[in-house]
Amino acid sequence: MNQAAFSIDWIRPLATPYLRGYRAVAGRSGSLRGYWFLSPLRAAPAKLGFFVGYLMDSRELACLNPEPPECLVFVCVEPPSGALHRRLVSRAESLIRKTFDYIRWLTHRPPRFLLNTEERAVMLRHQSMRQWPPGKLEHYSRNFFIETLAWLVRSGLVKRLLAEPLSASRRDGKAPEVSRRAGKTPVNNRRRRAISNVSRKARSR
Repeated sequence: MNQAAFSIDWIRPLATPYLRGYRAVAGRSGSLRGYWFLSPLRAAPAKLGFFVGYLMDSRELACLNPEPPECLVFVCVEPPSGALHRRLVSRAESLIRKTFDYIRWLTHRPPRFLLNTEERAVMLRHQSMRQWPPGKLEHYSRNFFIETLAWLVRSGLVKRLLAEPLSASRRDGKAPEVSRRAGKTPVNNRRRRAISNVSRKARSR
């Protein structure tokens, strides 16, 4: 099927009611054609959010043995080697793993959600379109996207990812971020200023 035949303009208004608060970014070239719905708290190259659209090349997500063109919805946590990915995906009791267990319990008929902990597409649902009638591609795609997004909303993941804090270093047991300008931690800088203020007051008495 010709990539030019796949319009994506309708995907944004379809998905936005399910993914309110996320920033929509079009992807019109390459193996993924559709819309990214990304947390506004994350700056590039980091990504946290969802992709809704089409998979056009089997080299993308090759581990799934896809049969493009495919309808595809996935949860994105990028980069795969980053601290956010480790906390939300890799850990045994992570948010993504718990959500996956719950959403698999919800959805019993194929295509079912898949867990992919080593990639940016950490939880996904895909459906080949090869056997669909040409005149029904958009209609069937809409049904697939609506059903998948509704399950993601019901699972609570849409709200939880949007509420994910920008920095969770303290919760993750990591050291506070070092201040670039002073080479000190922000907490230590505040303590130093407080001690200085006390010293000045003592000298003025």
